[in-house]
Amino acid sequence: MIQSETLELLEWSRLCQHLSTFAATKLGAIAARNIAIPDSQIESEYLLAQTKEVYELENRLDNGISFEGIQDFGDSLERAELKGILAGDELLAIATTLAGIRNLRRLIDNHPDLEILNELVADLRTYPELEQEIHRCIDERGQVTDRASEKLGNIRNSLRQSRSQITRKLQNIIQVKANALQETIITQRSDRFVIPVKAPQKDAIPGIVHDTSTSGATLYVEPNSIVPMGNQLRQLLRREQVEEEAIRRNLSEQVAEVKLDLEKLLAVATTLDLATAKARYSFWLKANPPRFIKPTEENITLRELRHPLLVWQQQHEQGHEVIPVNLVIHPYIRVVTITGPNTGGKTVTLKTLGFATLMAKIGLFVPAREPVELPWFDQVLADIGDEQSLEQSLSTFSGHIRRISRILDAVSTIDDREGQGDKEIEDEEDEITSPTPLPSSLVLLDEVGAGTDPVEGSALAIALLRYLADNSMLTIATTHFGELKALKYQDERFENASVEFDEATLSPTYRLLWGIPGRSNALAIASRLGLKPEVVEKAKNEMGGATDEVNQVIAGLEAQRRRQEEKAAQAQDLLQQAERFYKEVSAKAADLEEREKSLRASQEIAVQQAIASAKGEIAAVIKRLQQGNPTARDAKKATDSINKLADRFIPKAEPKPKADFMPKIGERIRIPKLGQTAEVLTAPDEDGEFNVRFGIMKMTVKLDDVESLNGEKAQAPVKAKPTVKAAPAPPPPVENTPLIRTSKNTVDLRGRRVADAELILHKAISEAQRAIWIIHGHGTGKLRQGVHAYLKQHPGISNYEAAPQNDGGTGVTIAYIKQ
Repeated sequence: MIQSETLELLEWSRLCQHLSTFAATKLGAIAARNIAIPDSQIESEYLLAQTKEVYELENRLDNGISFEGIQDFGDSLERAELKGILAGDELLAIATTLAGIRNLRRLIDNHPDLEILNELVADLRTYPELEQEIHRCIDERGQVTDRASEKLGNIRNSLRQSRSQITRKLQNIIQVKANALQETIITQRSDRFVIPVKAPQKDAIPGIVHDTSTSGATLYVEPNSIVPMGNQLRQLLRREQVEEEAIRRNLSEQVAEVKLDLEKLLAVATTLDLATAKARYSFWLKANPPRFIKPTEENITLRELRHPLLVWQQQHEQGHEVIPVNLVIHPYIRVVTITGPNTGGKTVTLKTLGFATLMAKIGLFVPAREPVELPWFDQVLADIGDEQSLEQSLSTFSGHIRRISRILDAVSTIDDREGQGDKEIEDEEDEITSPTPLPSSLVLLDEVGAGTDPVEGSALAIALLRYLADNSMLTIATTHFGELKALKYQDERFENASVEFDEATLSPTYRLLWGIPGRSNALAIASRLGLKPEVVEKAKNEMGGATDEVNQVIAGLEAQRRRQEEKAAQAQDLLQQAERFYKEVSAKAADLEEREKSLRASQEIAVQQAIASAKGEIAAVIKRLQQGNPTARDAKKATDSINKLADRFIPKAEPKPKADFMPKIGERIRIPKLGQTAEVLTAPDEDGEFNVRFGIMKMTVKLDDVESLNGEKAQAPVKAKPTVKAAPAPPPPVENTPLIRTSKNTVDLRGRRVADAELILHKAISEAQRAIWIIHGHGTGKLRQGVHAYLKQHPGISNYEAAPQNDGGTGVTIAYIKQ
């Protein structure tokens, strides 16, 4: 009973109603409105894993998960099992649902990493043959089709012929008796074809009157000549109805045979739709998945927690902005007392925590900033609001006490049950019973001990909270009793919190302050609202100076907390700014690196093109040299040509700047290696070293490592060197001689495979001086292609060409060694 009371006090049904609006099917919406609270943590974690996988699947798909075609046909299954005949639209709903669930299963099968969803749809049977049979017999309007059976097709052909005969006969009567008719039309009354006849001329067209107009001026007459045809038509209609029923009966029997599988399909579709509704609602709330913690080891962490109903009210009903609360509760805390003024947000804090706990239990994400960490509470028990009842002669205090009694009974029942379990273990194992685990109940008490004498109410509240500290995992209680604030200093399991109050505006800020008890603001409010100062002063005297000093201490703590929060906010802003700058610098560095790569690539292409051009011209010089019998003069001309090519393609070294700069004390210089400018502190010594300073750093540098701000290099000091004997002059360079083919620089690869030829070439190139002649012959050309490919990538080969015609032609390749 107390569990259902708690759900009603928290307005849990409103959240379920909001959740149902995110369902795609009627089944899902019904399940969301009647969602059950799991009884075990394992079940909650399974539901949470379902929501996570559906959330992930929704993010992967462009249009989300589709439940198109899935309908609720549970009642139809029950009637089919009882030998009832299903209507055409009911059968059509079964067929479209089978197709819709099959599409869902295919969608999930395409994502094998979603293990829970794949396990959910693994054993589903969607009966495509039943779906096809229904579509063959039932059209999109839910009517039985002509192709459903041959007999039905023949009956409908006869119906069309009979209607055609009746229509032709009536058209003839209309042409002959047009003056007796009110209108020249053919209509129907009670499945009989009739024509509108003027009442005064009813004898002109003898027949059966089936209806009259409201005024009585028109009679709807079936002429005697078509009465037999009408009777035949009615018989055909009856036969059609019987045959349609037979077809629908056959389909209904097929449905009844697979009732259990179809019920499983509906259950899985409902589960998937409910999980999708949870994922979509969580996304709308900007919520995050919770993690269930061990309450005795980890903190309860719920930062920027928002009330889901207030978020809905803000978005859909233009409500006020939702102020989040921060809850970080240590494992040893069992009771938190929240104090502060009325309408300050104390009750909302209780309800928000209750909602967060229940949302996590049913597999919903929690509207709080990550990480979301809280225990799995087996019960959420609440006493919130006023249970005053005139009918039952209950006062406010009596209503609270009765509800609190039910809460204590629920807590004690769990405690007794766990203790009994331990006793059974003791009896079975004949050992000392292990300590009873702490019951995992969350108790929410609003205005505990209120509604009676303050002294007795305060004493009752203290006793109640101490009892709950021993028998529940966590209790959150709001109160106005100052005595409850002192419990924190008597028992480490107690903690204080308060809702902030702005004395300047005489209104609460709805912010929750931890570790600071709430202080009385009644006298401050009374003074600002214009109550006589002498009255306020007398009230202060009645309270005593100690109370005023306590309030001053609390005010100081609040001010200190605000200063700390402001500094924390500033530090957070600086951190975000630093992260933003880091991203910008990283992006610029990546851009510069990309541009440098592009520039290097273009430079390499230009160099390769220059090398290729130079190689071509050198090859032409060598070719001219090899034609005929070369002389020394020809070799000299070839050498001059190559030197000219070198002057054209090899860039000349830039002249070094004149080294006439000498740093002086006090001047600023540049250190290129460090990319810094520095101030000269000492003059260079005989080794060219001196001291400089940049920023707050001092260091010793050499003259070779610095330059002036204009780019002038420093002049190194001149040292006296000992006289050494001059080395003999090298011999004059030998003039380039023409290449001559010999047996040592000739390689014969004919008959070899490419792989073997590469090994031989590698050895020959390493031993060659200027060039080698490679004999590969013509053949299929594969050996020549392999040789050329190897020469092209070999780092020791500058270029290669075919030998002159008189030296083997294209059957011989001359490769030139890099010098």
